[in-house]
Amino acid sequence: MDAAIAQVGPRVRAARHARDWTLDDLARRAGLSVSTLSRLESGKRGASLELLLPVTRALGIRIDDLLPPHDRDPRVRRPVIRRDGLIIAPLTHESAPVQTLRITYPADRPLPEPRVHDGFEWLYVLSGRLRLRLGDQDLELAPGEAAEFDTRTPHAMGAAGGAPAEVLSIFNGDGERMHTRVRTSG
Repeated sequence: MDAAIAQVGPRVRAARHARDWTLDDLARRAGLSVSTLSRLESGKRGASLELLLPVTRALGIRIDDLLPPHDRDPRVRRPVIRRDGLIIAPLTHESAPVQTLRITYPADRPLPEPRVHDGFEWLYVLSGRLRLRLGDQDLELAPGEAAEFDTRTPHAMGAAGGAPAEVLSIFNGDGERMHTRVRTSG
C-alpha cells in the first residue's frame, strides 16, 4: 500500500482525538457506522472518496489535510505586511494551526485603542521596549521578557521609551487574522 494512503487512517484518528471525539461521535456526525470508521482508522478498510468526504466534512478539515505534504518546501515565503506604521513579518505558513509573526512597533506611533477578539497570544520582546495595556494593567516589557494572555481581554501594544520595539508574537488563527488582515468597517 502507498505510504501516503497508509497514513490516512491514523490522521483521521489524530483529528478525531484532537477534538476529543469518540469513534461514535465522529461516526454519528459523518453518517457512518462505528465499525466502518474503526476499520478506516486502523487501515483495515481502504480510504475511498465515498468515506473521506463525510469524515472530513464532519471534522472540518480538507482531504489534503489527511495526506503528508508532498516534498513541501519548508521555507516560509510570505510577504511582509506594512500597516498603520507596523512592520509585520509572517514566520509560519498560512496553513499552520498556530501563526508566528515578527512585529516591529514604530517609536512614534501612539498606543491604539484597546481591542478584543477571540484567541490567545504569546509574545516575546526581541528588542526595544514594549508597552502592553492589558485590561486595567499598563505594563512595559524589556528585551527577553514574555507575556501571554487571552485576547478577549481588552489589549493594546506599542513601542515604549522612544525607540522601535521588535516582538515575536504567536497566535491561533483568529489572533493572526486580527494582526495581518485589513480591518473593515462594520
